[in-house]
Amino acid sequence: MSERAKEREGEAPADSRAPADSRPGDGDSGAGGPIGDVPGHWKPQPTSRMCFVCGRENPVGLHVQFYEDHEKQQVVVPLVIPEHYQGYPGIAHGGILATILDEATGRALMMAMEDDPFWVTAKLEMRYRKPTPTETPLTVVGWVVKQRSRTAEVAGEIRLADGTVTVEASALIVCPREETLKGWDQEQQFWRVQS
Repeated sequence: MSERAKEREGEAPADSRAPADSRPGDGDSGAGGPIGDVPGHWKPQPTSRMCFVCGRENPVGLHVQFYEDHEKQQVVVPLVIPEHYQGYPGIAHGGILATILDEATGRALMMAMEDDPFWVTAKLEMRYRKPTPTETPLTVVGWVVKQRSRTAEVAGEIRLADGTVTVEASALIVCPREETLKGWDQEQQFWRVQS
């Protein structure tokens, strides 16, 4: 079957997804971080205070913990999306899924560069392949496709425990102008690995 025909049938073109053998094991997490154990080789990434996705102190945030899997060169998130982030009953809201993938794909660049770069998303494209259930163990992954000096192409997926991809994302991230990061100097002291 041609790549174009696969897309029409709902299959991803072969080159647009991470290799099946690069998929991390399943795990689950909810607000505040992982519920179960994560592999020992996964390194936790820092989180901030008030970011909607990772902020430790954000009372309405997702409290997602991101991990680096250097063996597979991916950012990995074991995750359970609570039902209060649903769109339709039992189905995660597409905006929440886009938000999580925006963060996961952008954070993939942190693995490729020293000093935790803070780049911003210039373009985000989503493909919702299947409904993503709430209250179900999921795995989010993000990786760098191509890196340049001031831009990077990144991609990511949300997967069910059996490896089924429910959402795909591709993004262009850019090094922001200096004025964009003005407030970061004050916040940087709170950027740390959650204990």
